[in-house]
Amino acid sequence: MSAAYATFGLAPATRAGGVLADGGYQVHRDFVDFIVDGRPLLFQLSDLDAVSPLASDIPPAIFTEQVRSLLLETEPPLPDGRFVIYGCPECADLACGAVTAVIERDGDDYIWRDFAWQTEDHADLDLNGYHGIGPFRFAGPEYRAALAALIEDADGPPAPRRRVLLIGARVAVLAKLAAALRTIGIGADITQDARAVPAEELRGYGAVAFGRAVGEAERAAVRQAFERAGVEVAYVSGLAPIVPLLVAQIEHALDRSPLPQRRLTGLVAADGEAAVDVTSACRVRVTVYRLDRLYRTHTQEVFDGILEPGRHRIPLDPKAVKGESFVVARTSGSVLVEPMGK
Repeated sequence: MSAAYATFGLAPATRAGGVLADGGYQVHRDFVDFIVDGRPLLFQLSDLDAVSPLASDIPPAIFTEQVRSLLLETEPPLPDGRFVIYGCPECADLACGAVTAVIERDGDDYIWRDFAWQTEDHADLDLNGYHGIGPFRFAGPEYRAALAALIEDADGPPAPRRRVLLIGARVAVLAKLAAALRTIGIGADITQDARAVPAEELRGYGAVAFGRAVGEAERAAVRQAFERAGVEVAYVSGLAPIVPLLVAQIEHALDRSPLPQRRLTGLVAADGEAAVDVTSACRVRVTVYRLDRLYRTHTQEVFDGILEPGRHRIPLDPKAVKGESFVVARTSGSVLVEPMGK
């Protein structure tokens, strides 16, 4: 089969976890995505909630085996020479569905072809084939160099720091937030004074979240403690004591994927609407959280649908954004949070 040459690369990506409006949970996953002709291959698969086999939370030996498989140094895991390109982010079970493709050598080149959605041992290309995707021909040196770089270190790539330090005055809220974060796969610890935490422990955190009651002097002391430890972390200023909202803020802070390779790139909440920027067709959910005068939380999902690339303006219910309110926009890969402007 003839195939046009395409460039091949790899880039860090995130499947954003979160506490959803319906009370469900979505697990956080960091993985390495395939970049074909400068664009994530995942984005060509419409609205697909999936991760590549190169996930950061699998054991190093399995990670290395996955890389060797893509280099055709091991036998294909599926019949007919097929390999899993993207799988279920929750369980990686083929029964949940996976994007598979044939990977083969042609001289020094590697070819990915016959992409399909597969739930059983054999793929039905007529019924479930991605007929508009591929085949792709990758130059051997470029392809091998990109994948080999992942396993140059015997222990595999460094794991992202998926741990958060929570600092605030409302212990009950922090405890609920920590529990929610752990449920979606993010470690969380609570402290009132990071200066007492040893430097080697501080190096395990990827973000610090401050409650609204934490003063500037306390925040500065925490920043100094991390600077002395030589650690760069993301700092999150909690918008309100609403657990799903805080989880969304932390998920955004932990996202290490390059901005041009995200599906959701912009959110503006003002003048009774939410303006959302997306880079490829995907499902977007927009939720509004509001605190009333008694500090009770009200939640309203205002949009859930597929959006095409570009900017989209979503009208908001005036009652939903009355008073102190916040807007969360979420795709399978990223999440953005904005307070409602006037």
